[in-house]
Amino acid sequence: MPNILHKKFSYSFNYATLVIAALNVVAFMLTGSGRNLNAQYLFGLQPILFLRGHYYWQLFTYMFMHGSWSHLVSNMIGLLFFGVYVEKQVGSKEFWLFYVLCGILCGAASLAIYAVGGYWQIVLVGASGAVYAVLLLFAVIFPRSTVFILGLVPVPAPLLIALYAGVAVFDQVFGMNQGVAHLTHLSGFAAAWLFCLVRYGVNPIKVWKNALR
Repeated sequence: MPNILHKKFSYSFNYATLVIAALNVVAFMLTGSGRNLNAQYLFGLQPILFLRGHYYWQLFTYMFMHGSWSHLVSNMIGLLFFGVYVEKQVGSKEFWLFYVLCGILCGAASLAIYAVGGYWQIVLVGASGAVYAVLLLFAVIFPRSTVFILGLVPVPAPLLIALYAGVAVFDQVFGMNQGVAHLTHLSGFAAAWLFCLVRYGVNPIKVWKNALR
């Protein structure tokens, strides 16, 4: 009997990346373009409401909420740029599983960190964690690919992961870019890493080392 964790979906490509991006835009518009605080509290992820108010849906809905147009656009650019390549490689069903599961894992990790730290009132919104997960999977699937930062600076995909992780750690430790969920970004990398290990039996480090040979 095959292990259910490794059971593959039948391949299909149904533009799941575009659907996810569209859902983010629709959610943004329907909830007041980030200005409706009631919607943020209802659908964003807030420790006190999730744990004491039993708003359990927030663990899913928070990743479709954004606080501003710039927040939405930056996340959707990253999702579309990397997500389409990943989806074409793994298939739409697998991409849905990966994206939603990693987003939930990011939210759960952030929730635990904020609750332990006493940040009960903080509201987490955005697809950043899930998008960072997509970025890592892209670098695992295409380890020899090059990403051009701002269309000018060529950076190998695995190195881009290291740079993003380093910046997130630096900003978190030294309190830079307040209001950005650096720990959620790192959780996105961690969730994708775990997914690769459990679902595919692949260690990203080994993949990147082999790509350098």
